[in-house]
Amino acid sequence: MRSLSDILDEYEFLEGDERYRLLIELGRELEPMPDALKTDATLVRGCSASVWVYPTRHSDGRLHFLADSNAAITKGIVALVLAAVQDRPADEVAALDVTALLESFDLRNQLSSNRTQGVPNMIALVREHAARIAAD
Repeated sequence: MRSLSDILDEYEFLEGDERYRLLIELGRELEPMPDALKTDATLVRGCSASVWVYPTRHSDGRLHFLADSNAAITKGIVALVLAAVQDRPADEVAALDVTALLESFDLRNQLSSNRTQGVPNMIALVREHAARIAAD
């Protein structure tokens, strides 16, 4: 997975439809999430598209998330969120201000509100998983 700063560098260089294409490409690059993990328990509430997020933990305490969406642009947004948190320690993810990290992408002005309405819920779910795992 590309770093968030690398993605932002490319994103800022692009305009309009090219940004959509980049998001779609990022979504396609996500690690496949097995269908068995796409359950009600992993479903992100409040998204117009279906989004699933499943945390795993490395033996050293770093988190690795599997995620998917049934909508191409939304899947790209999921990839942006994961780029901010992927393979970091659980306590760091729990404390991370992902919303602030994504502000440079200006998603609210770039995409329709339908596509971005679930982003806060997705971020909250990732941070809740991280906090729970960090507390174990």
